[in-house]
Amino acid sequence: MKTTEQSGLSVYICRVTYLIVKAFHIIFVVTWFAGLFYIVRLFIYHVEAGSKEQQVKEALEAQYKIMEKRLWYGITWPSMILTVCFGTWLIILNPVLLKFPFMHLKLTLVVGLVCYHLSCHRIFKRLQNDSIGNLTSIKMRVWNEVATLFLFAIVFVIVLKQQFDWRWGLAGLLVLAGLIFWMVKAYQRKRRK
Repeated sequence: MKTTEQSGLSVYICRVTYLIVKAFHIIFVVTWFAGLFYIVRLFIYHVEAGSKEQQVKEALEAQYKIMEKRLWYGITWPSMILTVCFGTWLIILNPVLLKFPFMHLKLTLVVGLVCYHLSCHRIFKRLQNDSIGNLTSIKMRVWNEVATLFLFAIVFVIVLKQQFDWRWGLAGLLVLAGLIFWMVKAYQRKRRK
């Protein structure tokens, strides 16, 4: 009788541990995306500050550098690392997940998101070193929406799992990308007027 109770308690503890790890994974996914969305928004403002008069430009750039640095190293990097750690822990606790095609797609998208994060880090370093170069407001606005595409794709893959036909998903993602690109271009035209 005790072994049955101990076994039940062990299963319960494993289940609760899995759910706690999953909750932390979701929390850090949210903070990671928040950091990615906001850092590129700061990049946009930082680049746009370059067109201001010298005194205003210097003050804005100094302020944006501080804000970017605090956000990047205080929230975005730790959130990415913790997202990956808790996600890996989930797979260790439930390795059966790796047998499902939706998980392969999700992990591929996560690798793409990490590459996006690393690209943002390169931009961050450039701006911290006053090397704006060919960065423009419109390029940064388009770049800002790449994280949106990753967010939509990852969430839909996880929510729909096996009920998802990748061809429809890809078509939907392309439509969303086109819509976002059109909106950025419309915003640019409106600003020029």
